[in-house]
Amino acid sequence: MHAANDGLRFLLELCALAAVAYWGWSEHGGLWRWVLVVAAPLAVATLWGKTIAPKAKRRVRDPWRLAVELLVFGSAVAALVDADQAVLAIVLGAAVAIHIALTFVLGQRE
Repeated sequence: MHAANDGLRFLLELCALAAVAYWGWSEHGGLWRWVLVVAAPLAVATLWGKTIAPKAKRRVRDPWRLAVELLVFGSAVAALVDADQAVLAIVLGAAVAIHIALTFVLGQRE
């Protein structure tokens, strides 16, 4: 079950990157579209990589880890809502809630 939840987490991370990139593409035009398609996922990946990733040099622990997870995944859900993709936002939010609940149940919070 641990491996399945880790796999879900990886897919959710990719979905978060895709969601913010989609938001940048769908909500803006011209040069801003291209800037946000690159910058938004890059900002999310940088925050994740520096604070939560397994190989992060200064990996944060709970409650800060939970705060960063909620910030990243919440931003992805908000980006989908803003891009008029409410169904995708609900699905992503539900999957994130299941994943985070499982991390507590399975003792994966470190």
